[in-house]
Amino acid sequence: MIASVANKACVVNGRPICAFVAALFFGLAIFSAAASAASAQTVSSPGKNRPKVRTVTAFIELDPSRYESQISATLAALEKIKSACERAGFTVETVRITTQPFPEYTRNLSDQQALDFFRKYDQLAQKDGFDAAIGPAIGPGASRQDDSREAHLLARIIASTKILEGSIVIASDDGIRWNAVQSAAEVIHDLAGNSPNSLGNFRFAAAAMVPANAPFYPASYELNGDHTFAIGLESANVVAAAMASTRDPGQAQRAIEDSLGRWAQQIEAIGKRAAQDTGWKYTGIDLSPAPLKEVSIGGAIENFTGEPLGSNGTLSAVAIITSALKSIPVMRTGYSGLMLPVLEDSVIARRWNEGRLSLNSLLLYSSVCATGLDVIPMPGDTSEAEIAPILKDVASLAYKWHKPLAVRLLPVRGKAVGEQTEFQDPFLVNARIQPIR
Repeated sequence: MIASVANKACVVNGRPICAFVAALFFGLAIFSAAASAASAQTVSSPGKNRPKVRTVTAFIELDPSRYESQISATLAALEKIKSACERAGFTVETVRITTQPFPEYTRNLSDQQALDFFRKYDQLAQKDGFDAAIGPAIGPGASRQDDSREAHLLARIIASTKILEGSIVIASDDGIRWNAVQSAAEVIHDLAGNSPNSLGNFRFAAAAMVPANAPFYPASYELNGDHTFAIGLESANVVAAAMASTRDPGQAQRAIEDSLGRWAQQIEAIGKRAAQDTGWKYTGIDLSPAPLKEVSIGGAIENFTGEPLGSNGTLSAVAIITSALKSIPVMRTGYSGLMLPVLEDSVIARRWNEGRLSLNSLLLYSSVCATGLDVIPMPGDTSEAEIAPILKDVASLAYKWHKPLAVRLLPVRGKAVGEQTEFQDPFLVNARIQPIR
């Protein structure tokens, strides 16, 4: 096309023009074409700091007698929602299916029958490419006499499957559940010793005040939300870019609200349209800026404070991010707070290795954010008696301030203080095991 323009430029009104003018026409044509291409690229690529959709999570009331048809219909709806996000330019990393607390649909099964069912369900999840949470063994509606039998069954389910995730509720609106705390400590200890590479605890959480129908795992469970869906973001990069623009706290908060808010509103609009197309109810976005390895929320905080994570000023930076998330005008669900997962964020893991972070400092930051104590590496010989007080502290903090917190502790079989974890999981970095006291 450009050569054609240059050839025609050699004649004006039927008369030949000089080579200089022809070259001028030719150069202008090239410039115009390049400008048009750049303009088109700007329109189609609105910025490198676009968040990813970490998950689109569907919530269903599972019936073991017809679960395969239920899953098939749910995946069809999830595929439509996922495709709608992708057409708008958003990467969708996972689709997930969460059920009501599993004791509600296995109550008439023996332990062995329940294990056999969940192994089949896990195989289906692997085959069809979805993540699956089966809810809490001890849920918010359980009696005050918490049934440890279901907790032990959950440990066996997780240890014998590859995908399924579950939890135990240790604090809810009716108070701290001390029996459930002890059961959760037993599950963590059990999974450390009996799951492959001690990684079963990556799929188990002790949950405190976490609301129903939250899209992030493992504390996710369905309650009065059949045929609904929610969206969770991976947006640490967006927060990092916003905070890099200023050292002023007020300006940083507004920058997060503006940048993440624009993306969240776009995604919410997609979710609402998808709800009309699928007949599934959209229930909101979990705005937690989930990190993933080098996409680091720890790095975002350090760029703002100018100091290593764990230094003075870290708490206020955490509070700024949390306040910004609470101000974004979308339907919020789940945690919608800051996540500081030690083994999922390369900068946080580095500061943990240096001793700048500890269980106590992370618990302090949880007082103004979420999600609690997340993916913490621990010595393999950590006892139930040492785990339970940690859970009690998180439950007490969550209940006191009525805020969602969860705990994922990863005691690593055969590893001692000072040794490095050796997980080979696409979502985890490795870190040195620190003393728990």
